[in-house]
Amino acid sequence: MNFTLHQLRVFLKVVENKSVTKAAEELFLTQPAVSIQLKRFQDQFEIPLTEVMGRQLHITDFGREVASVSKKILDEAEGLSLATAHYKGLLTGKIKISVVSTGKYVIPYFLRDFMKKYPSVEIIINVSNKQSVVKGLQKNDSDFYLVSVLPDGIPLEKVELLDNKLYMVGSSRFRDMKLTKKRLSELTLIFREEGSATRNAMSAYLEDQKIQGYKSMELVSNEAVKQAVNAGLGFSIMPLIGLRNELAMESLHIFSMKKLPIITRWHLVYPKGKQLLPASVELIRFIEENKQQVVENYFDWAMG
Repeated sequence: MNFTLHQLRVFLKVVENKSVTKAAEELFLTQPAVSIQLKRFQDQFEIPLTEVMGRQLHITDFGREVASVSKKILDEAEGLSLATAHYKGLLTGKIKISVVSTGKYVIPYFLRDFMKKYPSVEIIINVSNKQSVVKGLQKNDSDFYLVSVLPDGIPLEKVELLDNKLYMVGSSRFRDMKLTKKRLSELTLIFREEGSATRNAMSAYLEDQKIQGYKSMELVSNEAVKQAVNAGLGFSIMPLIGLRNELAMESLHIFSMKKLPIITRWHLVYPKGKQLLPASVELIRFIEENKQQVVENYFDWAMG
């Protein structure tokens, strides 16, 4: 056999996604490039690794056995790279972090100086919604996960980073409006999608305050919610951390209301018992040692 590590990586990604197209997207390759590598890998085996029924790609039992061995080979290859770097006195490796959408305003500042100090460490950040991040956590498919609300039922190790404050926000053209519970019940409220931690917090607040009768709109990202609020389509409870530019430009306005802000905490988490590689261990140590300085340097405006 004369397979390459690249072919193993491509095959594993196809197995993971059960799709050549999705594998190509995640590998940043074209679909034909993935198909060629998959065929070259398959040509080295007399038994099929995959089969297509209808339009769906399926992995054969033999294919799953090969995938299991392939993962072990890639892990050993990564170990060789780490061992080489260790003897050269370098910290190297790859760290994958899954981040809920609002977390994109947070995590870069905690990584900035670490990446300057350890340029040989590759960091991959995957931004998605809370449901996807929690599913990834359950499957242990990343090294770390950034969340503002800890998921239930999963034993975790965690590093607290900073407060996450959520306020009622509207377009600045309504800044003179006095928002009351009665007034809110007559307006349009803009929500994130089902499963979002921000949506859950907003729904819990409205239920607690017995605010009913409002019209609602649902959008799938904080950026979309900001644009809708900015356009005057309605009001929303949003994390302060993502509003700095809009507040500075006075396009959005924070409305004072009883029992707001809602305060949660940003945590970098990983499953209890997870065996961290040296780069991940150093990242945790580095963040613990420097997080207060990061908060003071970059988030002081949001902590008051």
